[in-house]
Amino acid sequence: MLSREMPVPPSTSGSSVRVPLRALVAALGLAALALHPGSALADIFTYTDADGTVHFSNRSAGDARFKLYIKGDGRRSSTRPGVTPVAPSDKSLDRFSRYDAWIRQAATLYQIPEELVRAVIKCESDYDPRAVSPVGAQGLMQLMPETALRMQVRDAFDARENIFGGTRYLRILANLFNGDLDLTIAGYNAGEGAVMRYGGIPPYAETQAYVTRVRTYYARYKTTRDTTVASIEP
Repeated sequence: MLSREMPVPPSTSGSSVRVPLRALVAALGLAALALHPGSALADIFTYTDADGTVHFSNRSAGDARFKLYIKGDGRRSSTRPGVTPVAPSDKSLDRFSRYDAWIRQAATLYQIPEELVRAVIKCESDYDPRAVSPVGAQGLMQLMPETALRMQVRDAFDARENIFGGTRYLRILANLFNGDLDLTIAGYNAGEGAVMRYGGIPPYAETQAYVTRVRTYYARYKTTRDTTVASIEP
């Protein structure tokens, strides 16, 4: 169960992040680790020690054990050429309960709190499966095309596929960050490479606001039985 009140934070040393091998294997067993295009990424290096612990760092520091794992681009882009943004426009109240069965199924399959899946959908697309962001993220959980491909989503505008793909990605992030709720949410927005680079929530105003907003709705869904009431902007 994801929890920030009772977190299991990764051990850190300097700018590196240590991840138990079993967590990484579980993540890779679901799919290759997905990067969120448009995030500011540094090069990420990795090595596995004698105890089987996988170490990540944003620099090799002259240590020959570290090998390049992710090649970063060092920049953050707010737009993507060729993308036609589509703002959420579905205003019907029934949209908040329309996908209940699929949300429950995906949450159960990937062992992610149903309330967290709902919070991400609310913050990403306001429950509109036709939404497209300026950088090209698509559908209910706003999957980037590259992420959708890694999550085995053939059609990101198919509500069921999108929900299962996005929840699968949350499971990968939760595994990678040892169940830390804030890092899981931040990774969904900025990409796990950025979270590893900074050793925590990246210092992006967008990501910091996103974590707060998702946590707010997560709490609302946990305390309000009526999902429609919980989904309406306070």
